[in-house]
Amino acid sequence: MDGAGVRINRVLTQSLQRRLDPFLMLDAFGSDKPGDYIAGFPEHPHRGFETISYMIHGRMRHKDSAGHEGLITDGGVQWMTAGRGVVHSEMPEQNEGLMEGFQLWLNLPARDKMSKPWYRDIPAEQLPQVTTQGGAVVRVIAGSSHGVAGAVTRDGSEPVYLDIALPAGASFEQQLPAGHNAFIYVFRGEAVVEGKAVPATRMAILANPAGADGVRIHAASDLRVLLIAGRPLGEPIAQYGPFVMNTQAELQQAVEDFRAGRFEGLAQS
Repeated sequence: MDGAGVRINRVLTQSLQRRLDPFLMLDAFGSDKPGDYIAGFPEHPHRGFETISYMIHGRMRHKDSAGHEGLITDGGVQWMTAGRGVVHSEMPEQNEGLMEGFQLWLNLPARDKMSKPWYRDIPAEQLPQVTTQGGAVVRVIAGSSHGVAGAVTRDGSEPVYLDIALPAGASFEQQLPAGHNAFIYVFRGEAVVEGKAVPATRMAILANPAGADGVRIHAASDLRVLLIAGRPLGEPIAQYGPFVMNTQAELQQAVEDFRAGRFEGLAQS
């Protein structure tokens, strides 16, 4: 349970943050029972990282203390840089039907942790897409795939974030930079990677030995899978709930700044 009582599947947990640096968390949520999601995520603070919200089905309203507001709808993405501090809310704008999506936390390099908060809504129709000869339909949220650049790029961690739909029996290959940490999350059907089956609602962490240059995903059945990869930052991770810094002293400062109203757009006490 998270927010005001939303049921989630926390796919990437805190224990995996070192192995999957620069990624801090991945939550999957999906339910057609309003009681599982209607309470949403009321106002809460963030500092030191970015949130990428990807809505498969449903509508979610974002508001934050920096003055940003937007509505994520079916197939849309909201990319928010918390930077030096922001308070935001994410609330459903529906009271029936299916609500399904993901939220990924991407760490910021130390040099960018106190950057100005930033926000972008990317409607589904503006999300770059490519269809391969093998029949894969790929939505490119970040990075690039088969010559198509994604909606967002980041120099520090060079993230790749793909939503891949594959018909049963088809395969998809994706190049990845050497050294990137990578994982997949299957949310429809069953994938096979290097002879290993990955069923729905399961994550598979990809090995990244020296010389590794990508991944091949085979669809054992009609498949929908996220492929997420990024260049490790290799920096210390200090986390206290929604604050992610490099040292305990920075965490303490984050708590003090939030309590004193020093986050973006908040009235100072």
